[in-house]
Amino acid sequence: MIRPALHRPSVRGRARADAGPLLLVAAVVAVVTLLAGAAPPLLRATADDAVRDAARTAGRDGDVLAHARWEYDDAPDGGRIRAPRLAEDVDDFRERATEALDPGLRAVLRPPVAVVTSPTLKVTEGTAPRTFRLAYLVDGRGPHSQTRVTWVAGSPPAPSVPPERESLTVPYGGPPWPVQIGLSEVDAAELGVRPGDRIPLVDEFRRAKDVQVSGVFRAEDSGDPTWRLAPWLLRPVAGADGVGTTRLGGLLSPGSLPDARLAFDQDELDRAVRFSPEPGALDSGTAEAVTGTLVTLKATSGASSVQDTSLKWETQLDLVLREVQTRVNAASAQASVLLAAVLTGAVLVLLLAADLLARRRTQPLAAARQRGTGLPDLAAELLVESAAVALVAAGVGLALARLVAPGVSWWWAVPVALAAAAAGPGFGTLHAARATRDRRAPANRAARRWLAQTRQLRGAAVEVAVLVAAAAALVALHQRGILPAPAGGAAGPWSTSDGEAALPSSAPALGAVAGALALLRLLPAGTRAALRWALRSRRPLAAFGAARAAATASHALPPLAMVAAAALAAFALTLGATADRGLADGAWRTVGADARLDANPAAGVDMRALAGRVAASPGVRQAVAAQVVDGARVTTESALVTPRLVVVDAAAFRRLLATTPLPDAPDLARLGPAGPGGVPALVRSGDGSLRPGMRLRLPRDGDAEAVPLTAVGTAPAVGGTGDVVVVDAAALTAAGVPVVPNTVWVTGPGTARAVAAGTDGVDTVLRAGVLHERRGAPLTAGLLRLAWTSAAVLLALGLLGLALGAAEGAPERWQTLSRLRTLGLRLREARWVAAGELLPPVAVAAIGGPLLGVLLAYLTAGPLALRVVVGAEGDPPVAVPWWGIAPLAAAFLAAVAVVVPVEAAVRRRRRLGEVLRAGAG
Repeated sequence: MIRPALHRPSVRGRARADAGPLLLVAAVVAVVTLLAGAAPPLLRATADDAVRDAARTAGRDGDVLAHARWEYDDAPDGGRIRAPRLAEDVDDFRERATEALDPGLRAVLRPPVAVVTSPTLKVTEGTAPRTFRLAYLVDGRGPHSQTRVTWVAGSPPAPSVPPERESLTVPYGGPPWPVQIGLSEVDAAELGVRPGDRIPLVDEFRRAKDVQVSGVFRAEDSGDPTWRLAPWLLRPVAGADGVGTTRLGGLLSPGSLPDARLAFDQDELDRAVRFSPEPGALDSGTAEAVTGTLVTLKATSGASSVQDTSLKWETQLDLVLREVQTRVNAASAQASVLLAAVLTGAVLVLLLAADLLARRRTQPLAAARQRGTGLPDLAAELLVESAAVALVAAGVGLALARLVAPGVSWWWAVPVALAAAAAGPGFGTLHAARATRDRRAPANRAARRWLAQTRQLRGAAVEVAVLVAAAAALVALHQRGILPAPAGGAAGPWSTSDGEAALPSSAPALGAVAGALALLRLLPAGTRAALRWALRSRRPLAAFGAARAAATASHALPPLAMVAAAALAAFALTLGATADRGLADGAWRTVGADARLDANPAAGVDMRALAGRVAASPGVRQAVAAQVVDGARVTTESALVTPRLVVVDAAAFRRLLATTPLPDAPDLARLGPAGPGGVPALVRSGDGSLRPGMRLRLPRDGDAEAVPLTAVGTAPAVGGTGDVVVVDAAALTAAGVPVVPNTVWVTGPGTARAVAAGTDGVDTVLRAGVLHERRGAPLTAGLLRLAWTSAAVLLALGLLGLALGAAEGAPERWQTLSRLRTLGLRLREARWVAAGELLPPVAVAAIGGPLLGVLLAYLTAGPLALRVVVGAEGDPPVAVPWWGIAPLAAAFLAAVAVVVPVEAAVRRRRRLGEVLRAGAG
C-alpha cells in the first residue's frame, strides 16, 4: 500500500491564504459543539431536579407506609388486658419497619413517623355534621405530645388509672373506657370546650365514647411536615369524611395510648409507620433503583387479609417516580429532536462553506495537480488541514460546554466534527479532479444527452433517497411515538437510551431537508418564468436581475441550507409556543379562572358575601361561589367512587366559563330542580366509572337517607382531577343537603387587584402564579430554553448560509455587473441587479421555509408527546407563533439589503483591466 505524501509547505500556505473561511468553519463547529455537548448533561441535571421536585410535591402519595396488626390483648380468664407499655411497642414497631427496608431505599427516606389513629367518630352536639379522630404521633425525637407542642391550658393527656392499676383487666362489654386527649386551640374553639370537658362522641354503631379534654396545645411549628399526616389535629378539615362534614382531632400521649386501645375493639385502632422521601437524596439515577426496590417490597409484602403481625407495605412513590421518568424520557426525546435539527442545519452550512472554499481553491489545486500531485496526496493534505480545524474547534466547544454544564456529551458533537473534517477534502478533491481531467465532450448529440440524463438521474436518486428517508422517519414517528418503548413490555420506563428512536427523532430534520429539495425543484421554473416576464417588460434592470437569477438557480446547496434552516427554526419556535400554550391551558384548567379563593373551614368566612364584594370590584367580570369537595363519596349501582363534587349555581358557572378560554359546558343548562329520578347532575370520569344516564346516590352523614342523583350530561373539567360530579346548589339545598361554599372563582382584568388585599382564612391561587410556577418547573423550563436557543442558532445558520451562498456567486456576479457598468450601468442600478439575483432563493427561504416548519409541527406535534412534559390531559393544539415567524422571514429579506452593499463596497475599486481580462474572478 502506497502512503500519501504530504507537502507541508502547501498545507501551511493554503491555510494561511484561506484563514478567514477556515476560522468561519471553526466558529460554526465550536458553537454547535457547545450546544450539542452541553444540552444532554443539562438535561440530566434537569431530570435530577424534576425527580426531586416530584418527590417534594407528592405529599402523602410519596410516603412509604408499613402497617401491622396489634398483638391481641385478650386475658387468659376473659376480658382485655391494659398494656401500659403500648408506646414502647409502637417504638419497636417503628424500628422493625426501619430495619426491614433495603439500605438503598432507607438512604433516600426521612426518619420514620409512627402514627396510631382511631376510627372516625361523630360529634353528637351541634347542627353541622362534624367528625372526630384520635391520633398518636411519634418519631425519632419522641412523641409529638411531648416534643412538638406547647400546652397553653391544662396538661398533656394522662393515664385514666393510677400507676398501681396500670395492667388491669377490663371485661368485655363494659362501659366506655375513659380516654384523655389534647386539643389544638382552633379545634377547642370549634368545639367550645376547655380542659376537663368531655366531647360527646359516638362510633358508627352509635356506641358512646368517653373522651375527656386534658389540655389545649399550640404547635411549636405548624409547618412541620410530620403534622401533614394528621392535619386535623391542628385545625378542622372540611370534606374529609363526606360532603358537608368537618373533621377534628385529639392528640394522644404515651400515657393515654393504652386507654385508647381499650376504648375501641381489637382491630379498630390502626397503627402504621410512614417514611417520607428525602428529595435531596434522590436523582434520576437513584430513582431507578428505588423504583425497582419499591416494586419488590410491595410484591413481597404480607397480604392485608392475613391475621398476623407481619408488615404490610404500601406506597405510590414508585408510581410517582415512574410518572416523572416518563416526563424525563419525553423531554429527552424532544431535546434530541431539536438537537438533530440544529446538527442538520450546521452540517448543511459546513457543506456550503466547504464548497465555497473548494471553489476558491480550484486554480491552486489544479496547479498542484499539474505539478504532479496525485489526488490521494491532495486529499490527504486537505484532510490534515480540515481535521485539525475540526478537532481544535470541537475541543474548544466541548471545553466551553464543560464550563456551563455539569458534564459533556461528546457523542452529539461527532456529526458536526465529521462533517467539518470530511467536507473540505471531499469538495476540494472533486473540484481538483474536474479541473484537471482530460475527458473531452463527445461530439455525438445523443452521447451528450445520455451524459446529461445520467447526471440528472444521479441527482434524482439522491433526492428520492432523502424523500424515502423522511417518509420512513415520519411513519416511524407516528407508529411508535417518540417515547422509549419499555423493555420487554415492563411497566418501568426508566431507560432513556433508545436506539430505535434515532429514526423517529430525525423526522422533522429529514422532513425539512426533503421539503427544501421539493421547493428547490420549483425554483428554476420560477426564475425562468420571471425571466420571460422581464424580457417582455420595459425594465432592463428587471431583465438583468432575472437573467442572473435564472443562471444561478441550479446551484442547489445555498438555497437548500437556507430553506432547511428557516424551516427548522420555525419548527423549533412552533414547538416552544405549543408547549407554552399547553402550560397556559393547564393553568386555566387547574385554577378554573383568573383567581381561585379557597376558604379554611375553621375561619368561618362567608364565601357568598366575599364573592359579592369581589364581584363589585372594578375590572371583575364574574365571581362565583361554590362548594368543592375532593374525594366525595358517591355510589353507583355497582361501586363506590370518590370524585370531586362541585355544588354551584349552574347558570352563574356557565357565565363564568363563557368569560374564560375553558371549553363551554352546554349541559349545565340541564341542571335544575330535582325530578322523579333525583337531583340532576353532570358527571365526568377518566376511567368510565361515571357516565351520563347513570343513577347515583350521595350518602349523607348519620342515618339521613342518601340523596339520589341522575347523571343528565357531561360535566366540565374542574381542576386536574379526572372524576367530577357537578350539582346545582339550589337543587341540592332543596333536597335537604346544606351547601356551604368554600371556593370562589374570579375572572376579569381586575382580578389581581380585587383579591390582592386578601382575607384571613382564605387562600388565593392566581392563574398567573400557577403559570409562572409551571413555566419555571425544571423540565418545562429546560425544554422551552432549548427550543428558543435552537431557533436562534438555526436562524443564525440560515443567515450564514445566505452569506456563504452570496459569497460563492459574488465573483461571477460582480464581474458581469462591472462589465455592464462599463456600458453605462450605474452603481445603484448594479446593486438592484445583484439584489434581483439573490432575492429568489432568499424569498423561497423566507416564505417557504417557515411555512414548511409549521407544516412539520402539525405533522409531528402529536407523536412528540408534548402533553407529557406540560402535564396536559391531551395533546395541546399547535400554536403558530407568528410573532416569531414574521421576524424570522424578515431577517432573511433584510440580510439581502446588507449583503448587496457590502459586496458593492468590496468590489467597487476593481480596475477596468481586471474587469475585462478573460477569466478574471
